[in-house]
Amino acid sequence: MNDNKYYVYILCSQKYGTLYVGITIDIAKRVAIHKSGLVPGFTKQYSVNKLVYFEIHEDKEEALKREKTLKKWRRDWKINLIERDNPQWLDLYQELLASI
Repeated sequence: MNDNKYYVYILCSQKYGTLYVGITIDIAKRVAIHKSGLVPGFTKQYSVNKLVYFEIHEDKEEALKREKTLKKWRRDWKINLIERDNPQWLDLYQELLASI
């Protein structure tokens, strides 16, 4: 049995700014990497480093499917998803660290 949890997450540059959807098994480490800006790529280029939404999945295939679905969503759908659970667009990273 696999005890891993899979996290599908959304980062932003600022409220209503650039969005990034990703997946990881170590969300604390992955978001820290985005925040550090040490790895070249999209999130560094556009300063996308605020964790504004995440989901936890027990099944890898389910998580991969959800990530692909969210990536295909229209921007306004993603914004509505974020605002449903995080209307202030708070960076959830510190809260996340305290809960894991």
